[in-house]
Amino acid sequence: MFIDSHCHIDFPELAARMPELLAKMEQNRVTHALCVSVDLPDFPRVRALAEQYPHIYASVGVHPDYEDTPEPTVEQLVELARHPKVVAIGETGLDYYRLEGDLEWQRERFRVHIRASRACGKPLIIHTRAASADTLRIMAEEGAGPDQGGAGGVMHCFTESLGVAQAALAMGFYISFSGIVTFKSAKELQAVAKAVPLERMLIETDSPYLAPVPFRGKMNEPGYVCHVAEFLAVLKEVPLAEIARQTTENFRRLFKVLD
Repeated sequence: MFIDSHCHIDFPELAARMPELLAKMEQNRVTHALCVSVDLPDFPRVRALAEQYPHIYASVGVHPDYEDTPEPTVEQLVELARHPKVVAIGETGLDYYRLEGDLEWQRERFRVHIRASRACGKPLIIHTRAASADTLRIMAEEGAGPDQGGAGGVMHCFTESLGVAQAALAMGFYISFSGIVTFKSAKELQAVAKAVPLERMLIETDSPYLAPVPFRGKMNEPGYVCHVAEFLAVLKEVPLAEIARQTTENFRRLFKVLD
């Protein structure tokens, strides 16, 4: 059985197909999914899905790509995270790929999320793109890792170098791989996935984006996370059942999910 540790099934193109999505999850033995927040105005629909479906969980946070959106405060995030189905803070982090200019607002937003995570004891979901040095620096400065009193978390949809992965692992974070790892062009990322210990690995779809092979180029959905697991089993030369067992156990441990 598999868990999709990161998806956006509240987005309209997926929410309109919810019965089909849930059926595909069951067909592919995907037992749970974490629906991840990208901004506060749309958070209620993320929370509503988690309230409606027992096997759907939620996070609360503001994505670094969302420039023109209300800025969260530590107090807001902590209060929203009190909901029993909200298991994480994020997604948050830094993204220097799409935006240019003075991005200090992005760094300050990231710090707010880390402080909220420390305050409420719920782990971070971290997005980093073309910004790994600053991401790791701020994580260390704000004490994001368990050894510093933080709640830890996951580097989601990981596409960075092995060095970045090792630095995040040293801080106590998990590394999550998406459908990107199945792409033929992703040789460097595949080498990283081979090196990351299975006991610190998660799997995800990041749907509706980044569908894995054999669905590359099509709309992604949580049921396809099994294909990420299948690829990793071959890559790491372990039984698929072991990938399923360990990534499920990792998810439950990190997000304190028991059911």
